[in-house]
Amino acid sequence: MTQDLLGFGFPDRLLTESQIGGICAAALAPEHWNNQRVLAIIPDLTRTACIDRLFRSVTRELAGRVRALDFMIALGTHPPLDEQAILRRVGLTRTDYRQNYSWVHFYNHEWHNPAQLVNIGRIGADEVAELSGGLLNQSVEVTINRRILDYDRLLVIGPVFPHEVVGFSGGNKYFFPGIAGQEIIDLFHWLGALITSRAIIGVKHTPVRAVVDRAAALIPVERFCFATVEENDGPAGLWFAAPEAAWSAAADLSAQRHVIRCERPYKRVLACAPAMYEDLWTGGKCMYKIEPAVADGGEVVIHAPHITRLSISHGEAIEQIGYHVRDYYLKQWPRFQHIPGGILAHSTHVKGSGEYIDGVEKPRIRVTLATGIAEKLCRKIDLGYCDPRTIDKDKWRGREEEGVLVVERAGERLFRISDFGFRISEKSK
Repeated sequence: MTQDLLGFGFPDRLLTESQIGGICAAALAPEHWNNQRVLAIIPDLTRTACIDRLFRSVTRELAGRVRALDFMIALGTHPPLDEQAILRRVGLTRTDYRQNYSWVHFYNHEWHNPAQLVNIGRIGADEVAELSGGLLNQSVEVTINRRILDYDRLLVIGPVFPHEVVGFSGGNKYFFPGIAGQEIIDLFHWLGALITSRAIIGVKHTPVRAVVDRAAALIPVERFCFATVEENDGPAGLWFAAPEAAWSAAADLSAQRHVIRCERPYKRVLACAPAMYEDLWTGGKCMYKIEPAVADGGEVVIHAPHITRLSISHGEAIEQIGYHVRDYYLKQWPRFQHIPGGILAHSTHVKGSGEYIDGVEKPRIRVTLATGIAEKLCRKIDLGYCDPRTIDKDKWRGREEEGVLVVERAGERLFRISDFGFRISEKSK
């Protein structure tokens, strides 16, 4: 069935509780939701999102009307959430859940468990080549969490932000990589790395988004979406429709609220990671969102004393290859072609753009970790090191005219130069 776009957002203020509830009520009031089995797909704790408010609105509207309403955490390849973390995500205490919401079930996505995946189709090499603008020419099997087949409708609930791999997050990205298998995840993450994060982040229509939407079209269950645009203290926009339409409206507002345009590039940036990033795999977003606003030869310092690991899920592989620019891998492909594309992509995104000429790697900027990761390991993985105890933010602040910037709660707002422009014809240069 088709679904008209519902919802609205503001560039200068937040939605009220009554507006949030009104949009949810209008979206879920139609009788065609009655007697359906509904699986909602929601983010983990590495995204700012009003999932608690939307959880209560959605359950209130559908309670007693649907045969099932369950929730799956769109982990991608992130680690699973325990019961306490899941309840925190949806704003419940254990007592509240047991007394009022025990009819709702929660599931973690299991990307690494073949028994929990089902193949829903294949995207051929010719189509991948067309979607990717010729950057990739290989087929891919599309697998997804098999639990979706137990439901009549899938309901994405999640925020839209500028994103280093796909341009803007949200929408069908909650299926791929959210609840997908590794092969399709690796393919489109590596495609994003080929284009480079600096070129693709904050661009609405990208080759990677085209691959994600094509994979989602293979899902044999009806798809719907609540897409939000979030600020730290609440949502500024909320739309409901098919994932493509709801995402599109939210991405337009995200481009207004989440992109900070700088008149000139900065020489040094102190990017302060929030506690929701528990490892460099997620904390690397502090680099991704800052890189486009850093001058050639400049530096990003990721300040995160609480981060002590490269990746909870992929640390061993990352330690093996380190962090390098894209061409470091492309010009030595036989050495690295066995490494999963998602891991290679993360490596290049954190290192940033640069060159690899005559066996010499030349990153465009420097990336320094002021984290709980040991200096010896930082050197091993080709990143700079700074003892986080030596960082005095007061000495960094107020120096914008010198080309020095402090970004608190880095990782979601994108900083870029005002005259930035992305041309597909130059995406692989």
